Amino acid sequence: MQKVYFKTFGCRTNQFDTQVMMSKLKDYTLTDDELHSDYIVVNSCTVTNGADSSVRNYISSIKRKNPNAKVILAGCGSHSKGESLFEDKKVFGVIGHSEKENLNTVLKNKNPFYQIGDLEHIDSTIVEEFVGKSRAFIKIQEGCDFACSYCIIPQVRGKARSHKEETILEQISKLASNGFGEFILTGTNVGSYGRDHNTSMAKLLKKMSMIRGVRRIRIGSLEPIQIDDEFLELLDEPWMAKQLHIALQHTSDKMLKLMNRRNTFQTDLDLFHKIASKGYALGTDYIVGHPGEDDKAWAEAISRVKELPLTHVHAFSYSKRDNTASAIMKPEIRGNIAKERHRELTAIIKAKNYTFRREHTQNLEVLLENGKNNIFYGFDQYFNKIEVKSNEDLSSNWVLINDVEVSNEGNKAKL
Repeated sequence: MQKVYFKTFGCRTNQFDTQVMMSKLKDYTLTDDELHSDYIVVNSCTVTNGADSSVRNYISSIKRKNPNAKVILAGCGSHSKGESLFEDKKVFGVIGHSEKENLNTVLKNKNPFYQIGDLEHIDSTIVEEFVGKSRAFIKIQEGCDFACSYCIIPQVRGKARSHKEETILEQISKLASNGFGEFILTGTNVGSYGRDHNTSMAKLLKKMSMIRGVRRIRIGSLEPIQIDDEFLELLDEPWMAKQLHIALQHTSDKMLKLMNRRNTFQTDLDLFHKIASKGYALGTDYIVGHPGEDDKAWAEAISRVKELPLTHVHAFSYSKRDNTASAIMKPEIRGNIAKERHRELTAIIKAKNYTFRREHTQNLEVLLENGKNNIFYGFDQYFNKIEVKSNEDLSSNWVLINDVEVSNEGNKAKL
């Protein structure tokens, strides 16, 4: 059989999409050796110009290292850069999101192909196994109806649309029976789930929790305005991971308006304190250096960051994305200034995380990943990574830790 290698860029949604494509390989063999594969499927990210560059550089590099392989471009980059890469003969084929479930057939094309499909498709594939993973990613929706000024994703993922509840629950049931206990809900805009099906995220979570074998449910990312009273009522449930990632993007109201966001700082602050009072760790996305972020806006923003009960941050230095409103905004912020603001922000959150970890050292429920040399890694219910040393093989096992060594660099334990 011919061998297929997958290279995945970007977010958890892409990771799930790769698993969907892997599950469709009936007449081909999956390989982890890119240099001796017959096909290389590049599941691409296009969230920034830099992401596009990373994909292009990888394609150029692999074509030099494995010139006989047929390179297939998939993912969001197919919809933004696929046509130009195909016309320039950089790739053998291009497939859009709606075509990934047909990968086994697509690979049989003898001639170069460009099959972009549409942006209205919803997967029906039931993924029963996750290659190399101890946690399962479940994509519950696709697309986004927001219009944030810096973001191209609605243009390459389409409008928000939910997967069928019965498909999601069937998938979780099968994965749970295969030994998976932690489930991470993902999608382009996860919190929009159910609005097109007259249901909600909270209702889905309740049904998921009733499936035998489901031990912990983690939610990829939510928008502040999507967290309603029905959802807040679930915070005390034992199967909820005690960490939420809520995408604020900024803490200056001026910048939130420029970014065309739907949240404001005061409502964000109230929400975060309400959730933190339940013992939750809280993470967020944050963009620094967006056009218009002058010294006054930044001073206000960073003082507000200190007020928030944050424990994790996914911070980005703004990177221009062509064909977005932000790309033509002025004044632009110099790279060295953005870099310094990024450093300041992450240092504050790192200190907050250290304080939180020192206050939460008991009853840490950790799902360990595969390890080597008697060292294993996993995440506790607060989404803090922990290094565990053990003479036993604890791969893919749940462990309860009460004796943890906390340092600025992370948590460690011995079992």
